[in-house]
Amino acid sequence: MLPLLLVTVVAVQHRSVLAAGFAHLGTAEWPWLLAAAGTTCLTWVAAACTRQGAVVERLPRRRLLATQFAAGAANHLLPTGLGASAVNLRFMTVCGLPLARSSAALALYLLAESVGRVALLGVLLIAFPDALSLGTLVPETAFGPLLAGVAVVLVIAATVLALVRRLRSALVSFLRTALGEARSVHTRPARALALWGGSFAFPALQASVLVLVGRALGLDVPAAHMAVAYLAATVAVALVPTPGGIGSVEAALVVALVAAGGPATVATAVVLAFRVITVWLPLVPGALTLGALVRLKVI
Repeated sequence: MLPLLLVTVVAVQHRSVLAAGFAHLGTAEWPWLLAAAGTTCLTWVAAACTRQGAVVERLPRRRLLATQFAAGAANHLLPTGLGASAVNLRFMTVCGLPLARSSAALALYLLAESVGRVALLGVLLIAFPDALSLGTLVPETAFGPLLAGVAVVLVIAATVLALVRRLRSALVSFLRTALGEARSVHTRPARALALWGGSFAFPALQASVLVLVGRALGLDVPAAHMAVAYLAATVAVALVPTPGGIGSVEAALVVALVAAGGPATVATAVVLAFRVITVWLPLVPGALTLGALVRLKVI
């Protein structure tokens, strides 16, 4: 709840910018917004491809796609993607995969998605080095405390693993299962293509949605720079534990778009429209789909 509280405080402090952003939504060009909505639908297809690529067994295609749609709604109940992970873990176990292998497949999916997102960001930063000043997203004075915090977490984790034998044994067993699952998947070209193709397609499609919304609202920022801003913002807030990234993603995206050269008011409007299309519009039908899948015992 703390990140949401902090975001609320910031929103109240900048309520004039938010009000101007909402007012600017009335100038949007609807064909671009419709294209953004269609691209959003493709993100669920990309997620389904990645999920299928993470396991050797063939999963039911229609149920898999419906599960990805429902997972989006569940993702807004628990922080940092736990909702979607829980839904997909349950779906795989219902499909007959043992819990250990389902967990390994889930870990492989998360790893591949993270690698795809960071790799795309790296490629775009190399191709467009002036697209974004990363110092505007993370101040130079924050790097020291950030590195110190990461070091403390790593030391605590290593200490706990060294002292708790059962936890260490469980981790080693899980890593063996995960590595075995990864090797099995990569011996099948179709599965490897689905895994990595979907992992790169998912963030690329999400960035495309932001670009289309930017065009709809007349944001005067090159498309590649908007894509860099999206990828940098989502990577930066990946560890912020808010349900569905609510608040943290909006704040980071506005900062990133302004850093890419966009006016604050227009950038705010673009982010608001982007989140409405990708989060709030699918939320109710996604929740209904989730309830139906539970009743049908698909998950």
